[in-house]
Formats: sequence, structure tokens, C-alpha cells
Amino acid sequence: MADRPLTLMAVHAHPDDEATGTGGVLARYAAEGVRTVLVTCTDGGCGDGPGGVKPGDPGHDPAAVAAMRRRELEASCEVLGVGELEMLGYADSGMMGWPGNDAPGSFWRTPVEEGAARLADLMRHYRPDVVVTYDENGFYGHPDHIQAHRITMAALEMTGLTPKVYWTTMPHSGLRRFGEAMREFQEDLPEPDPAEEDGMAGIGLPDDEVTTWVDTTAFSGRKFDALAAHASQGDNIFFLKMGKERFTELMGVETFVRVQDPTGAAVPENDLFAGLR
Repeated sequence: MADRPLTLMAVHAHPDDEATGTGGVLARYAAEGVRTVLVTCTDGGCGDGPGGVKPGDPGHDPAAVAAMRRRELEASCEVLGVGELEMLGYADSGMMGWPGNDAPGSFWRTPVEEGAARLADLMRHYRPDVVVTYDENGFYGHPDHIQAHRITMAALEMTGLTPKVYWTTMPHSGLRRFGEAMREFQEDLPEPDPAEEDGMAGIGLPDDEVTTWVDTTAFSGRKFDALAAHASQGDNIFFLKMGKERFTELMGVETFVRVQDPTGAAVPENDLFAGLR
């Protein structure tokens, strides 16, 4: 441990996911001297093009979008203080059911063993103490998020490494607050159906099942600026519409469920590195 810094590895699907789900912890732990490694699995080519042109519409060039989003990702990493950016470079698969799901080279179509082997090489190189990715449903069912989860868990098995492992989540209380905020800014949004899993449609966890609550309030401004660095995707990033102050009120804590822990640290915990320092 003495010959290398504590290391956090976050495995995400697309450019901008790093800021949405883990921008706070990436910025906080970088500021504390932790080595932060971001692995982004896809090129983001199914994102919006210049002027908001959508995938499949005339003038949408996935290669040009991917290049633009690479630049935005690098800018986001600079804001967050990310030490190492690794891009696996798979083609963005798009949302579930999109034609891109089955396109040659798409992340969703890639055998899990292939993606996991590449990620395992990065894990052996960086030897992370903490690994963060999505849950089995990719938080909300996006195929690339699901695949990122699959290759991460498979890579851990391949390497035999035993870091603390976390899946991003959101407590149901936080989802309710977020839904209320969305309706403030988009009045035409329907009220949630209370009969549908507490209105959460299977997203997130009951508060008492969330193991880890990390206060990132001091870094909420950086998280907002990192999201803003992905300006080409502004139509899809609701958080930017609420402004930095409101954003900080809602997004000052990042939450996770701990699924592997060699330290035996007690839960609930308020530090991804509890038991390691």
C-alpha cells in the first residue's frame, strides 16, 4: 500500500455518465490525493450532434459526434481532477431497442468476455482499491450501462482482485425530490404512479438498503461544471436546467450500494474508502 496511492476506478458507459453518477466522488477523492481512474466504455456516437440533431436524423454523423464527445469528456475530466482516462472505444449502442444495439462493434453486441478481458488488463495495471459501476439493470435499463456492469463484474472475477466494489444507486427519497424538481421545470410531466413500486418503476433502492452516503456538497459546483462541459448533450441533461444553486441542494450527496468489501467496514458508511485508511 505504501508504494502506491489509494486508487478509485469508475467504469462508465458513455461520455457524461462520469459526471452524472460519480462527479462528486471523483472530484472529492482527487482533491484528497486519491488516484482517480475513469474507464469510459463507448464513444458516445448515439448522442446528439451539433444543433441538437438526433441519431438517425439527416446530418447526424456518429463519428463526428464521438470525436466531439471525446473532447467534452476530456474537459469534464479536467474539471473533476480525474487522473487517468481510459476509453475502451466501443460503438455506442443507443437506447434499448434502437438499431445500434445490433450494429457491428456496438458495446451491447460485444461478448462480455472480450470487454471484460480488456478491462481486466486495466485493473491489473491500476490495481484499484475501490471500483464503482452500475447495478445489473444499469440503473435504468440502458444496454450500455448493463454491459458496463457485466464486464466489470466479470473482469473482477478474471483478475481475482478484491477491491471494495460499489454500484451507483439513488435512495427512493432522493428520487422523489428529483421528480418534484423535474416537475418544477417541466410542468407537463405526469405525477408518478404510487402503485408502481412506490412510484419508482424499479429504479434506485429504499433508503435503508443504501449502504453508502458520500457528502460531496463541497464539490457540487465542479460536478455541475463537468456536466456543463458536455454542452452538446444539453437537451438530455436535465440537471443543467436547474442552475448551480438548486443543483447543489439536490445533488450534494452521492449514494451507492456496497457489494464487495474485504475490510468489514460497518454500514451505513460515508466514505468509499472506509476501512482502507
